[in-house]
Amino acid sequence: MIRWATPQDADALAQVFYMAVRDGPSPYTEAQREAWLPAPPGGSDWAARLAAVHIAVAEVACRPVGFMTVEPGGYIDLAFILPAHHGTGLFRKLYGHVERWAREAGETRLWTHASLMAQPAFRAMGFSIIHHETVERSGESLTRAKMEKMLT
Repeated sequence: MIRWATPQDADALAQVFYMAVRDGPSPYTEAQREAWLPAPPGGSDWAARLAAVHIAVAEVACRPVGFMTVEPGGYIDLAFILPAHHGTGLFRKLYGHVERWAREAGETRLWTHASLMAQPAFRAMGFSIIHHETVERSGESLTRAKMEKMLT
């Protein structure tokens, strides 16, 4: 099931985010993953970050197992699925929910900064790489790509 998040989802989404980054196979080293997300986010900063965006949530057995955020301007900031649910079509379903919202909101483009893990999934949804870039997190370099999909 895909639904829009409520403020009560904040803690569960923090756990999904943390487990998606830290568990399962990854092209990033353990040191890079630790630098990216040393602990599950929480508190008022996390709540404010979530309150500022629309969040599509994928549930299995009434528990969040993935989510994707989108904000006005078409930016997809967070897109994470628990490793046990990779390859099940949840990314496609979450993305479909977000794209429908974007089209209804009159957005003409969706864009993101995709991790190495997320790039194939975004490419499968029709996104193109604008450029690759490296960001620094706690002394570690992480490679990602700025990607976009035109909706017109």
